[in-house]
Amino acid sequence: MTHTVALIEDDEILAKTLSEALREAGFTVFNAYDGEEGVRVVERELPNLVLLDIRMPKLDGYAVAKRLKQNSATKNIPVIILTVLEGEEAIARALDVGVFEYLAKSEWTIENIVTLVRKKLERPAG
Repeated sequence: MTHTVALIEDDEILAKTLSEALREAGFTVFNAYDGEEGVRVVERELPNLVLLDIRMPKLDGYAVAKRLKQNSATKNIPVIILTVLEGEEAIARALDVGVFEYLAKSEWTIENIVTLVRKKLERPAG
């Protein structure tokens, strides 16, 4: 079974690089470049996992995560925040809206992110 990932990231260079790495690892990737588009993509494609930036146009990552968690069709999809924002307040806000994990971009390589996604999706649910 091919796992699917929605990547909601407005940095097009990072989005392209990470998408290519995820595809090479065997994932199907759906890209969105702003929060509103991201919500639509997730609701339409129902991916196995969402990688989500916080600072984006139209809707920030907190609002996207909150909408996804309030929708019965998307509420159980794990959301991993991938952002330049660091600090306890940003992490607390992300966890408060129901994200699975919070990654500071400065601390993670593309390879690390692909490995984390693989581990999360290969782990049995529950």
